[in-house]
Amino acid sequence: MSFDIRVSGHVKAVVDETLPGLVADLVASGVTAQDPTLWGPDAEAEAARRLGWVQAVSVSRPLVPEITALRAQLVEKGLTRVVLAGMGGSSLAPEVIARTAGVPLVILDATAPGQVLAALEGDEEGGGIAQTVLVVSSKSGSTVETDSAERAFEAAFRDAGIDPAERIVVVTDPGSPLDGSAQADGYRVFHADPTVGGRYSALTAFGLVPAGLAGVDLDELLDEADATLLEVAIDSPENPALVLAAAIAGGSPRRDKLGLVSDGTHIQGLPDWIEQLLAESTGKAGTGILPVVLLPVSPELDSRPDDLQILRIVDEADEFHLFGRHEGEILVSGSLAAQFVVWEYATAIAGRILGIDPFDQPDVEAAKAAARGLLEHRPEPTAPAFAVDGVEVRVSDPALAASGTIAGVLDALWSRLGTDGYVAIQAYVDRVDLPELAGLREMVAADSGRPTTFGWGPRFLHSTGQFHKGGPATGVFLQITERTDADVAIPGRPFTFAELVSAQAAGDAAVLADHGRPVVTLTLTDPQPEVLSLFEAAQ
Repeated sequence: MSFDIRVSGHVKAVVDETLPGLVADLVASGVTAQDPTLWGPDAEAEAARRLGWVQAVSVSRPLVPEITALRAQLVEKGLTRVVLAGMGGSSLAPEVIARTAGVPLVILDATAPGQVLAALEGDEEGGGIAQTVLVVSSKSGSTVETDSAERAFEAAFRDAGIDPAERIVVVTDPGSPLDGSAQADGYRVFHADPTVGGRYSALTAFGLVPAGLAGVDLDELLDEADATLLEVAIDSPENPALVLAAAIAGGSPRRDKLGLVSDGTHIQGLPDWIEQLLAESTGKAGTGILPVVLLPVSPELDSRPDDLQILRIVDEADEFHLFGRHEGEILVSGSLAAQFVVWEYATAIAGRILGIDPFDQPDVEAAKAAARGLLEHRPEPTAPAFAVDGVEVRVSDPALAASGTIAGVLDALWSRLGTDGYVAIQAYVDRVDLPELAGLREMVAADSGRPTTFGWGPRFLHSTGQFHKGGPATGVFLQITERTDADVAIPGRPFTFAELVSAQAAGDAAVLADHGRPVVTLTLTDPQPEVLSLFEAAQ
């Protein structure tokens, strides 16, 4: 079996209760047959045009020799540094594929100026602009972050005396705005399947083109996926996708938070991909499953909140299960491609269990619209409630700032948490320069006593952002922004990257506040030393 899942304790009881109905209703074979009625009449129209991912392996096979041939041409020219400009489903899967295969792939899914500069300039180990090929990946063809990155790279290529048409490869849906402009500019274009939504596109051109150009063996990846397709298509209690869907979405009362722990697995970064798939697919209509990416030593594994289900990604689920130390947990193992296939099936089936449409994202546009409005009208920045040690504090409710200290503001924010609440940390900073900021998650989880997520902005807007607005109204939100001297112009646009990332943070904060979510924004005016102040306050 290419994918193995083991359940025990209370979660086994949930699976035993939920699984027979899924088998009797022929759900697995229905998904495989692309039956759009599985999710009810309200979802039928969207589902009818979003189920192409079940055929991704066969549809993608003809792409492999094209990608392999292009890579050989690029390598022959000395173009060995691949940069991927993409957001959400256009970047998360290829990042996992490349990291697991151990091949270098630079991911630019950010608008922080320092991070954009790092991608443009490169380094001694990977090479600079002279060795760079850029993959521009956008399903809609109008993603502002991706468009901005493309414009910046086009200018950098021209400044270096390089024709962008020799260096830019595009992945997009046929007929998109990006498709039209890329064809006109003479760029190499790979068309993706328009019947596949972005977060289900791991095994389509969006996952394969950048990973293949970086040097991943795509035939091996698709062979692994192919070996899993029969397992997930059968209406049987042994179907791993049915078991996984029942385990994460079944039960009453349901555990609506899923702690994802990579524990000794060879797969690198899979929880981040699962996070987008699950959160954006299920976080709507006031319900959903909130993925919480954990370390093997995270505080939640000690406190074990009643609403948090732990799932461990391991190399051998059966062996872990025999150890008997993980009662009540879900244990999964399998090849990377098998994980992609099973999780996509399980997420779609979880949507049926929850009674929602797993293929739309109705609340994602609000934050984008708010950011566009701020860029267009350029209002004066909101004055901070107070500033201390160079950190500016802004709050959605003045009562949150009453203490006048950062530690007091955080305590006030945690006090808004219910027994089913969660904390979302949103870091709109240069993660190349401040990777240690991710460690704040562990401290906040311990200090607040509740499950805590961490997302780099604006990347998370294409992932958990949907859940934040459309899921249960139980979250409190801590934004971290930065003010730096670095900036990068966006050719042909009336705003810079610094202005764009600032508008994205402020726009999302405003939308969250409009939804009644408590928001605290901490702006670091001297980021490196002030990160230490945040760590101290969170303790």
